[in-house]
Amino acid sequence: MDFSVLLSVYINEKPLYLDEALSSIWDNQISKPNEIIIVEDGELTEELYKILDLWSSKLPLLIKRVPLEENLGLGKALNIGLEYCTNEWVFRMDSDDICLPDRFSKQIEFITKNPDIDIFSGSIQEIDITTNNPIATRIVPESFQDILKYSYYRSPFNHVAVAYKKSVVQSVGGYQHHMYMEDYNLWIRILAAGYKAANLQDILVVVRAGDDMIGRRRGRIYIESEWQLFKLKRSLNYQPVPHALLVYFARSIPRLLPSNLLVVIYSKLRDMKSH
Repeated sequence: MDFSVLLSVYINEKPLYLDEALSSIWDNQISKPNEIIIVEDGELTEELYKILDLWSSKLPLLIKRVPLEENLGLGKALNIGLEYCTNEWVFRMDSDDICLPDRFSKQIEFITKNPDIDIFSGSIQEIDITTNNPIATRIVPESFQDILKYSYYRSPFNHVAVAYKKSVVQSVGGYQHHMYMEDYNLWIRILAAGYKAANLQDILVVVRAGDDMIGRRRGRIYIESEWQLFKLKRSLNYQPVPHALLVYFARSIPRLLPSNLLVVIYSKLRDMKSH
């Protein structure tokens, strides 16, 4: 099956991570893509360009680089990259994560057995950014009905492990600017439009994470993003307004906590999930 891999890279990415991500997409995969779309979101460092040049030389017929003159942010960068994808099925990937060797083969098998599905992802394994030790596993709901219910509260797909039909994403307007939540915003619009969804329970991607990242998930910008999410749900009649408002407050209050306290809470939640 032909499919595209879509990723975006920006100036603050670590060259080693980018190289490992690309290696996991190609060198270590059982089933390989027939095109890899890499959006260069603004000017990059010399080291990043070297990595991209090496991979472009290695896979000249597969890699399509899309340079942007300025940094536009993930959502806009992915929309532009999506235009360059020539296949209907697009598999997302981040420039600092690692696909497991059987990621694409498992997703291709699922597509073959479930031709009515329009979008799906799988589980991800979070590892500590400094020690590479496992931190947590994010498992998303498997069935369509459970995905709908879950989406009221949290993002129902793991973006770095998602596969979707290009036509479906474009039919709902593609990615829209929504700080830190471009993916969640898109998922809600896709589900509200009635497209079919599912999730694999297998771990497909290893994701780098850490307490410093958790500590940054707070402040006014995040609260404004939560409010934008609430307004989106309301405009689509996605869930009852009182319910959506309660979810807004439940998701926003932790954003007001000091970063060190937020880290402790997330750590406790991780410990509870692991037992």
